[in-house]
Amino acid sequence: MQNKPTPAELKKGGVILIDKPYKWTSFDAVNSIKIALRVKIGHCGTLDPLATGLLICCTGEMTKQISSYQQLPKEYTGSFHLGAITDTYDLESQLHDPQPFEHITEAQIHEAAGQLTGNIMQVPPIHSAIKKDGKRSYDLARAGKDVVLDARPVTIGEFEIVSIQLPEVKFRVLCSTGTYVRSLAHDLGQILGCGAYLSELRRTKIGSFNVNDALSPQQWKDYWKPPAPKDTDIVS
Repeated sequence: MQNKPTPAELKKGGVILIDKPYKWTSFDAVNSIKIALRVKIGHCGTLDPLATGLLICCTGEMTKQISSYQQLPKEYTGSFHLGAITDTYDLESQLHDPQPFEHITEAQIHEAAGQLTGNIMQVPPIHSAIKKDGKRSYDLARAGKDVVLDARPVTIGEFEIVSIQLPEVKFRVLCSTGTYVRSLAHDLGQILGCGAYLSELRRTKIGSFNVNDALSPQQWKDYWKPPAPKDTDIVS
């Protein structure tokens, strides 16, 4: 478990690790700490609401170091679901374009993962915070606008297929900053010819920081809560 800084230490400047809960936005998780401690705080890399896992948060003077933490490589685990696609490349939108997947072999899945390993060009999801013509891409997509995003170079250091129980494929990915695992799921489905979307995602590491050393927002607030007063002896 990481060192647990006191509220006073965090107001001066510190780092805490948060395990973001499912369906919380990264802003929700960070804001809950900000409200509890009334401290300047920022996080080093956004997680989608349906993802869980590690957020590095800097407070006080340490917020100046956020950009250096953001550049660290990241590790994710999760699941891809074969046989359909979604507009957001995950479960935030409806499934469509169902395709047969039963014929896909384990060898084909491993080969497809190999094609997506190393230095690759990746097109981000249009439902992302990337700006296009000065506006967030997801705002344009939700408004029904045609959005075309340019491919960007990313590095997939490791793309391990952990287990296969069709249509679910469990994976572990070590990747550079700027990588969209949702796009990795979509691209894998395109290579296999059956479509795929991200069905589960957890960020487990950022650089040498591990989610096993993180606490949920509620656990952090419970830790900082003043201890309840002890019962005193009654003198008769």
